[in-house]
Amino acid sequence: MASIRLDDVSLVFRVRQQRRMTLKEFVVQRIMLRTPNPVLEVKALQNINLHLNEGDRLGIIGCNGAGKSTMLRMLAGIYPPTTGTRVVDGEIGSLFDLALGFEQDATGWENICFRGYLQGETPKTIKSKMQAIADFSELGEFLYTPLRYYSSGMVVRLAFSVATAINPEILLVDEVLSAGDLAFQRKCRQRMEDMISTARLIVMVSHDLGALQRFCNRIIWLENGTIREEGPAEIVIGRYKTEMQRLHGAEGAYDAGQSDSVRDELPPAEGFSVAA
Repeated sequence: MASIRLDDVSLVFRVRQQRRMTLKEFVVQRIMLRTPNPVLEVKALQNINLHLNEGDRLGIIGCNGAGKSTMLRMLAGIYPPTTGTRVVDGEIGSLFDLALGFEQDATGWENICFRGYLQGETPKTIKSKMQAIADFSELGEFLYTPLRYYSSGMVVRLAFSVATAINPEILLVDEVLSAGDLAFQRKCRQRMEDMISTARLIVMVSHDLGALQRFCNRIIWLENGTIREEGPAEIVIGRYKTEMQRLHGAEGAYDAGQSDSVRDELPPAEGFSVAA
């Protein structure tokens, strides 16, 4: 039975104020009795408690920087919790960073294999899926061409086709993008709906509140790395919309519809680096 359990989970990133220090800067800081390149702690998630069982469809909402994508990656096992416990029972399939694992000098066919291996496929299992992936992408003879000659839309077509060729027990989705003409976008939406209907447990991050209300039965509202509210989709989304309109008016309603990425969630901007 698929399940996810988080008990009092917190996630802290340790970052340094400078990416690099010269030997001279290091020595000067030591002579002046200062700590060279001090480490700062950024609390990305705090005291998260979440219990999901088979059949749950959970949506995560919140403003940019609230911790949504970070939480999804923690659920996937990319970021281990700093404190607390994370227990996941079931095979996880994740739909984020779609083009991860692609090689610019490899052909489309070769990149299907590369990405497939990252998703847990074996040479035998990916071989059985390659033709279906190629047909869905509609890239035809371009699959024999190195990826560096693809347009951005063609790359996303290929990435989406490979990433969604999975049948996981637990599906994690983070703002999956569609590309191409309207007909291909309809295919993408249908593929997503099919995956959502067959997965045993789903966690979705999206600013598309309509889609979350359609697919999810539960919503958590993240704010500054903590759960502000949890409950039925219609109720929590309604309160979130009211709060955004109260705080920002029409501009806030527009901002709440913007796409999110892990870059919004993590602290290492220019001048910072993750500490070892």
